[in-house]
Amino acid sequence: MIKRSVQQMESTSIEGEGIKGVSMKLLVGRDDSAPTFAMRHFSVEHGGYTPKHQHPWEHEVMILSGTGEVECAGKVLPISEGDGLYIPSEDLHQFRNTGDKPLEFLCIVPVESDCGEVVPGS
Repeated sequence: MIKRSVQQMESTSIEGEGIKGVSMKLLVGRDDSAPTFAMRHFSVEHGGYTPKHQHPWEHEVMILSGTGEVECAGKVLPISEGDGLYIPSEDLHQFRNTGDKPLEFLCIVPVESDCGEVVPGS
């Protein structure tokens, strides 16, 4: 078993085109010998956003704190603490912070996508 505190994990700033104010902490991943899934913690600063992107895997997201909106397959929905999301494979999607404090969420993806070219919100 692995137990980690998100407050004690090192944060990595995610940089790139179409990204603003996003950082990630990898809680469980390939280096932990997780065979199937990776768990990632994202923080999006006030006014920040992940890139609009798509990929061949689904993922599940749990909003931990803050408020914002998610765009998925052309539909925009408000998101806030306690919301759970399913993002289907190949759907174009983006997370945006529309609130005054950081938007924080957990993102569960196939372990193959947890390192290398990490895509925020994927």
